[in-house]
Amino acid sequence: MLKAVIIDDEPDCVKLLALQLKMYCPQVEVIAECTESSEGLEKIRALLPDMVFLDIEMPVMNGFQLLEKVGAINFSLVFITAYDQFAVKAFRFSALDYLLKPIDGKDLKAAVEKAEYRRFPDKQQLSLLKQQLHSGEKSIPEKIALPFQNGVTFVEIKNVIYCESDNNYTRFNMIDGQQHTVAKTLGDIQEVLEERNFLRVHRQYLINLDHIKKYVRGEGNYLILSNSKNIPVARNQKEKLIEKFGWL
Repeated sequence: MLKAVIIDDEPDCVKLLALQLKMYCPQVEVIAECTESSEGLEKIRALLPDMVFLDIEMPVMNGFQLLEKVGAINFSLVFITAYDQFAVKAFRFSALDYLLKPIDGKDLKAAVEKAEYRRFPDKQQLSLLKQQLHSGEKSIPEKIALPFQNGVTFVEIKNVIYCESDNNYTRFNMIDGQQHTVAKTLGDIQEVLEERNFLRVHRQYLINLDHIKKYVRGEGNYLILSNSKNIPVARNQKEKLIEKFGWL
């Protein structure tokens, strides 16, 4: 049984989430429902929950300030946020769990299932998220957090040469020859990196445009990247390359 604390300054949201947990996640016991961040901090310290559902924007003390006062985070954390496409990308860059209001039952079940693995957030993940959320939409992080079975790896985006699809997984191929595999589709990764000079040139490949060395015409058009990897270019993606570089 997972013991959970809900912290959100909107009473209706707290009550609704508690009801949804009862309906969709019987393995979760809500041990505190808090509408003030100070009360939420007290409950976390006193009750030592396994899981915390936390709203970011709250009066007096926001979610980040609360977490700073908590100190070591020994619980699974799920942020609750109103829909905002930029905010969603911020969460994905940091690989932290979030739920969009209004909360969908399937998304809630998925978040709880992740929490059962007892994955606690990394301080660097929180710092990355806070930095992006508070610095404006034009600010794009230099790093991306890649979750794996036992934790999170932080890599510099400029060192990613290309990403390759493997069904529901994606492999990140790095300058140093390392590969990092994450349980995300290439479409998910594309949504995060498309504003960071990456382009989906093929259904299987998302490339860092800074790592293109050559474009080769022929029966099958392809790119040669900085690591000498040949990447096919789909016919319908050729126009996007033209838009980016003004050649071909």
